[in-house]
Amino acid sequence: MANRLFYADNLDALRSHVTDESVDLIYLDPPFNSNANYNILFKSPAGHAADSQIEAFEDTWHWNNAAEDAFEQVMRSGYARAFELLRAMRGFLGENDMMAYLSMMAIRLIELHRVLKSTGSLYLHCDPTASHYLKLLLDGVFEPSNYQNEITWKRTSAHSDSGRFGRNTDTILFYSKSMKRTWNPIHGGYSDQHRARFRNRDPDGRLWMDDNLTAKGLSGGGYTYEYKGCTSLWRVPPGTMEKLDEEGRLHFTRNGGIRLKRYLDEAKGVPVQALWDDIPPINSQAQERLGYPTQKPVALLERIIAASSNDGDVVLDPFCGCGTAIHAAQKLGRRWIGIDVTHLAISLIERRMKEAFPDADFTVEGTPRDLASALDLARRNKYQFQWWAVSLVDGIPHDGKKKGADGGIDGLIYFRPDGKRTEKALISVKGGQNVGVTMIRDLHSAMEREKAPIGIFITAATPTGPMLREAAAVGRFTDEFGRGWPRLQILTLEELFQGKRPAIPFPDPLAALRKTRREEKAKQVTLL
Repeated sequence: MANRLFYADNLDALRSHVTDESVDLIYLDPPFNSNANYNILFKSPAGHAADSQIEAFEDTWHWNNAAEDAFEQVMRSGYARAFELLRAMRGFLGENDMMAYLSMMAIRLIELHRVLKSTGSLYLHCDPTASHYLKLLLDGVFEPSNYQNEITWKRTSAHSDSGRFGRNTDTILFYSKSMKRTWNPIHGGYSDQHRARFRNRDPDGRLWMDDNLTAKGLSGGGYTYEYKGCTSLWRVPPGTMEKLDEEGRLHFTRNGGIRLKRYLDEAKGVPVQALWDDIPPINSQAQERLGYPTQKPVALLERIIAASSNDGDVVLDPFCGCGTAIHAAQKLGRRWIGIDVTHLAISLIERRMKEAFPDADFTVEGTPRDLASALDLARRNKYQFQWWAVSLVDGIPHDGKKKGADGGIDGLIYFRPDGKRTEKALISVKGGQNVGVTMIRDLHSAMEREKAPIGIFITAATPTGPMLREAAAVGRFTDEFGRGWPRLQILTLEELFQGKRPAIPFPDPLAALRKTRREEKAKQVTLL
């Protein structure tokens, strides 16, 4: 099972859909910041004043019944060492947000360990807020002997933090399930200073530097013999020396010495170390920037995936956010599984993958595919339902706070009636069965207030006659070409599932989101 996106709690998805030892590589970037909400920023097109922002999900790691249940699940899991660590942490930290986070993470790390193959690896991306606690949990679940690296990634340039040194790095904890892990050494480029050492040139133009061939000073080993008038303790036996000479790889110095030629075009480069300062972060000018605040660069995930998996392997990201790990896995010819608890994230990844890999074959599970599942989502989570409905008509969320009034607007569709000037259509979503004419009047009032020429009312229930008459009374919008469009349009979910969409002149789907560049040379993999 691979190339699947799940809109679900990752603990549920792992237990229900991912079998034991079926995953080759896990990357996770779990959120934690006790004072933060995690937002997706949607930029308005040129000509509109402020950027609006939508909460993708609140950071809700608080000590409550769910945290207590997670703690007890770890106790019953059979991972005794992990539970002893977690219990000690509870004694030290008390019952607070951090302890809730660690309890929630511990049971998920246990499930991730279950689904990982014996040759698999896990990379946990975090900041200093909780990295030290997470490393202890990983020791408890994966065993200290399977700890491989603590990678430091320089995520920003100079940082100004009052009263302390600038915090400009993230930590990536690298563990394997066993010592039989998949490993492909990664090499980086040479520095200009090192490349300058290749100053010698053969007649065919190949650059080389000379290197020592003697074993003098080395502890043990070596071969003493004479070769072409030069006697020494050599690193290679006579047969190898003759072979190097035949291949033109020996450099005979003016003072009668013999050195080895090392060619620049054969050099692999410098093995990548645990300090990664050569991959820049996503900044405001980056081509791959989508507007997701915790977005990581594709190059970062490409390095991890290339090092710890092979072509056709399965990569899992249980907190997939905007989908960078999924993007990198598809690009490198791996199969993948992505899980996220917000529909906004899944919708963003679905769009990103279709733009970057038009021929990619993948499925999305957990999002509504019929009226019954849409109504179920509306009952379970009003806001996720609204965000899903807005994305269904290629709109973008509008100031979708989880608390407080939304001013009657749940989303926006930008359009250009003359092909140049940008206007907006307001979207109002209602998932309940009790709808009435007052809701149509509220949307009309919002249209007048926002100076929006078109309004879209999406309803799960069948609209009443008075609602239809009230919408028709709002009139029509006429574009520069003399075409008329209903100003206030009512669409039912049933109609949307049948393919009906808003009638809008020159819509600019998801105009406020950055588009993903198409990956021209992406490798496609046949699914199992």
